[in-house]
Amino acid sequence: MSSAQIEIQLIASIVAIACAIPGTFLVLRKMALISDAISHSILPGLVLGFFITHDLNSPLLIVMAALSGVVTVILVEFIQKTKLVKEDTAIGLVFPVLFSIGVIMIAKNANDVHLDTDAILLGELAFAPFDRFLVDGFDLGPKSLWIIGTILLITIGLLFAFFKELKISTFDAGLATALGFSPIMIHYGLMSVASITIVGSFDAVGAILVVALMIAPAATAYLLTDNLKRMLGLSVVFAVFSAIAGYWLAHWLDASISGSMTTILGFVFLMVYLFAPKRGLISVLYRNKQQQIEVSLLTFLLHLNNHQEVSERHINHLNEHINWRRVKSKSVLDLALKNNMIMIEESVISLTDKGKNFTDKAIDYIITNDHSKIESIKDNFFLFRG
Repeated sequence: MSSAQIEIQLIASIVAIACAIPGTFLVLRKMALISDAISHSILPGLVLGFFITHDLNSPLLIVMAALSGVVTVILVEFIQKTKLVKEDTAIGLVFPVLFSIGVIMIAKNANDVHLDTDAILLGELAFAPFDRFLVDGFDLGPKSLWIIGTILLITIGLLFAFFKELKISTFDAGLATALGFSPIMIHYGLMSVASITIVGSFDAVGAILVVALMIAPAATAYLLTDNLKRMLGLSVVFAVFSAIAGYWLAHWLDASISGSMTTILGFVFLMVYLFAPKRGLISVLYRNKQQQIEVSLLTFLLHLNNHQEVSERHINHLNEHINWRRVKSKSVLDLALKNNMIMIEESVISLTDKGKNFTDKAIDYIITNDHSKIESIKDNFFLFRG
């Protein structure tokens, strides 16, 4: 493995971590799409920064771009607070306008400057190792590595310094205000960090991959845990894994590095979306199916409790009396027998003592809606397990 390959993977991994941290809070705040808006609408800030300094490498470009990102957030929230349109509509209104203004500014005033909108959107990690950071003739490595590395260190420092404030303001802005925090300041601080991270990552990976790295790892981690610290850790792990795996996929396919990394991010999310233990699609469908059967079991037990006539409790007439199909009837019967709720003698179904006791408790709960009464039957019936 060459030094260039190592540097590419290192840059990609640091960008992934830097994006995953603010991305976690954006996903939790239901503001994931704002990262896409920022990634496009900071273009006017970049152009203004260049007009002031006439230097594409000036740190002022990052500062101006970050301010442009904050302006985007302010405009989106201002439009949303009017209640005339929803947040997604406000985002869709603001960022195309700002991005278009940036494109017009480039076309009218910077045609002879290498400030390329395609490069900003797409980026190319393969070229990152060739842009070196030289000090007095000493090669200190890729410039992108120093830029995004500095941003990452600042982000981690801010995370440790304001973790409590971020956590409280994310989940309960009212409580944050009561405790003396300023949710507005925390909010715009987070937006500033997100803007700076996006700008710092442009030259190496482009806006498309930055948006993917901010949203996909956090969204994937969200399906696996309710713990904020664990979610941050999982987001970082998924982001770094996708960055490295995506690089080697691109190497194997001789394809776009950014495109391959984004593909891996999507694949990882898909796997977790399908197979996550609690929130995965398959788990949810399985639980829904189980609950449907168990609701039918409760209906069946109530039917037996309300009818003493043999004809109403005969196994051959179950479909007719409760209007069920044969397969569903068998599933309900099997579940009732498995839980020792019923007994069958000469094809006539009767409630056992356990079934009678359970049915009485269920009726009592249905009538009174007293949640304290539900505790005693949780172990016997899945439907009532929180």
